[in-house]
Amino acid sequence: MVSRRDFIKGTLAAGALYGFGGALYSFGSPVKTASKGIELGDYKEKDGKIIYDFVIRKRPIEFDGRIGKGIAINDNLPAPLVKLKEGMWAELNIYNELDEITSIHWHGILLPYQMDGVPGVTFPGIKPGEKFTAKFKVKQYGTYWYHSHAGLQEQLGHYGPLVIEPEEPEPFTYDREYVIVLSDWSFEDPHWILSRLKKEDGYFNYNKRTVFDFINDIRTKGFMQALRERMMWASMRMSPRDIADVTGATYIFLMNGHTPEENWTALFKPGEKIRLRFINAAAMTYFDVRIPGLKMTVVQADGQNVQPVEVDEIRIAVAERYDVIVQPTEYRAYTIFAEAMDRSGYARGTLAPEPGMEGPIPPRRKPPERGMEAHGGAHLKHMKGMHHHGHMRHGMKKDPCGVCEPKLKNFDFGPTAAMLNPEPICRLDDPGVGLKDAKHKVLTYADLKSYVPWEFLHKREPDRVIEIHFTGNMERFIWRMWTYDGKRWTSDVKDFIKWRYGELVRMIWVNHTMMDHPIHLHGMWMYLDNGSGEYKPRKDTINLKPGEKICIDVLVDAKGYWAFHCHLLYHMHMGMMRVVEVT
Repeated sequence: MVSRRDFIKGTLAAGALYGFGGALYSFGSPVKTASKGIELGDYKEKDGKIIYDFVIRKRPIEFDGRIGKGIAINDNLPAPLVKLKEGMWAELNIYNELDEITSIHWHGILLPYQMDGVPGVTFPGIKPGEKFTAKFKVKQYGTYWYHSHAGLQEQLGHYGPLVIEPEEPEPFTYDREYVIVLSDWSFEDPHWILSRLKKEDGYFNYNKRTVFDFINDIRTKGFMQALRERMMWASMRMSPRDIADVTGATYIFLMNGHTPEENWTALFKPGEKIRLRFINAAAMTYFDVRIPGLKMTVVQADGQNVQPVEVDEIRIAVAERYDVIVQPTEYRAYTIFAEAMDRSGYARGTLAPEPGMEGPIPPRRKPPERGMEAHGGAHLKHMKGMHHHGHMRHGMKKDPCGVCEPKLKNFDFGPTAAMLNPEPICRLDDPGVGLKDAKHKVLTYADLKSYVPWEFLHKREPDRVIEIHFTGNMERFIWRMWTYDGKRWTSDVKDFIKWRYGELVRMIWVNHTMMDHPIHLHGMWMYLDNGSGEYKPRKDTINLKPGEKICIDVLVDAKGYWAFHCHLLYHMHMGMMRVVEVT
């Protein structure tokens, strides 16, 4: 167990939560650049165990002829593909050759908390020159990933894919499979990026509104409505085009470590069923994924089987994973297109019957703007024909979130909240900013249903209900997670959220900010209430849209200390993180 003093000491030593000082390393003699692409890691099986070795080093990495400074595991970006087997034991040896503390967190993996890899929470971190071994029995199947939980190392390339083979046959078939890791890369020091965000909100936003946009609003909405909306945004010190904190102004977007120009390629034979395991390993970027000319059948979400749903496009929040089946029948190249949510860039690859072929790049879409639904029901209820418990496209449609009303109304979050949302709305059937007017099918959380029922969710009432309020101040770049248990609220990271082993906890999440937040709970599953009853999808990362409320159930089945945080790297480091203590 880590004391609260050691928790703060450990996280600060790792550069986590609040600090962003320190210079990036410098290189001595020239060294070989890291390799790029998905490579299966070397492993051995012995006495019912699968054993991997990981060596973490600083390495130069080349992108389109330019050399960047990164962190690589076994000299590769992404880190090696780890394959485990459900029911076997994993023994994962980590060697730290950095000059700073490091760690590996096994994202979405059920394991003893001491193996979870969060410095200051589950262990002190791996010091320079030291080794740490994570040992655990593999209790699940599906697509996962792993990454550093120390400082800002994840932004520098410290991440990799993890796939677990199931004990039982899967409820779908395919002929071949590919892992696709999406990520973002900057040649800038991540501490410098964070310092820019602290000093000037919108520093990386090159799509800000102009006076000409205001004139166009007057023409389409009338002067008073246009003025009212501009004043509303101004009161929150935000722009409706603040879609992403860090954009293509500094980022290169990668597919399996390759830039769009390098065109990562996967091969197929016409008529084959291809399984694509999409992993969003980005630090800050949401990706909208489509393969023009092909339908995608979603069969897993966050490693868990779901009832198949056919879609044309998927928004993948940071840290989420979606497995899809595609079946190209023509002898031609198809583009795997992963566009940043703010449209400031894209990653791309090609699905082709032979090497060297390229599919066309789809026309780029214009930068999106957040609509009034991002302000919550307090603003939407005043709009004609709008019911504030749904979103604009569905009018009086039944709320898919069910009975999910926060009780905390009279609150003061102080300077951590640039705005308050007393009437959050359910947006589970909303595909998100920039996609609501799409002419094709976009996956939403309302589409997800577990492949098997969870009977305990149908038969059992929650033992307790807690509220989690997410606040932010873009101007100061302050982010917080406030908890309310019916008596008091707090956002102090040292004030652990206390749950009891075996209880069923219902969480009501409320987003008071104008940003999306991918929220990750370590060590336990979250069951999303999306109107599917006992077929609620279970996930380890759930995206929370601006102005949104959602309800989530957690069966508390793992003792220990578990990180609970926004997976936008810079949001987590600026305070949007808590710790759950299970006793």
